[in-house]
Amino acid sequence: MAAKNDRVVAVIPARWASERFPGKVLVDLCGKPMIQWVHERVSQASRIAEVWVATEDERVARCVEGFGGRVALTSPDHATGTDRVAEAVRGLEADWILNVQGDEPLVPPGDLDRLIEAMLAHPECEMGTLAVPLEAEDPDFGNPDVVKLVLSADGNALYFSRSPIPFARADRPHGAQPLRHWGIYAFRRDYLERFVTIPRSPLERSERLEQLRALEDGARIRVVQSSEQTLSVDRPRDAERVAALMKELGVAE
Repeated sequence: MAAKNDRVVAVIPARWASERFPGKVLVDLCGKPMIQWVHERVSQASRIAEVWVATEDERVARCVEGFGGRVALTSPDHATGTDRVAEAVRGLEADWILNVQGDEPLVPPGDLDRLIEAMLAHPECEMGTLAVPLEAEDPDFGNPDVVKLVLSADGNALYFSRSPIPFARADRPHGAQPLRHWGIYAFRRDYLERFVTIPRSPLERSERLEQLRALEDGARIRVVQSSEQTLSVDRPRDAERVAALMKELGVAE
């Protein structure tokens, strides 16, 4: 049982009006809508007390209710998924908020538990997130849809970018393992409430990455590394790749 001040609520922001792939949260993957796969994976994490889907769209809400999920209908005017999450948790009892993007059907439940445990072990950190190794030779290293990050010596995030980082000159091979960021965040509740009041920062606007607002604000973002394979669905062409990987990993038949 979670101790006092340890109650975790997970929220999956599931916006219909995705710029790159409208309606992607309902795309069929191996016989189920993607949002159902994400919900099922998140629900398997043992440290999570409740799982909610936050959406602005009735079609998504009906789908989630159809497979027995909880839905929070939110404003269509939110600029980011975190703004949507913050609205969804108003009135909910929670000390920690887990924000899991609705396009991450391969998220491992065990890694969500590891992320939560890391936050409990480092209460000085305002946020936490997940990352996996990414080889510099991988085509995704240069893909702007794939977010990369670099770490400080103590395991916190230094920077996130759509550009390939860290850069390695031809005569100086990588001295650090490139990391691929997952769109998964753990927030201390008090910092989530603060975060959504901060104006969008210059770096956030440049890269279109909301976590840079937190770094510019001085927040510490704890990074938990995983060895699991993962792909998110950013564009229509990604759905086939993700479905194939789900079958390869035994997640789906």
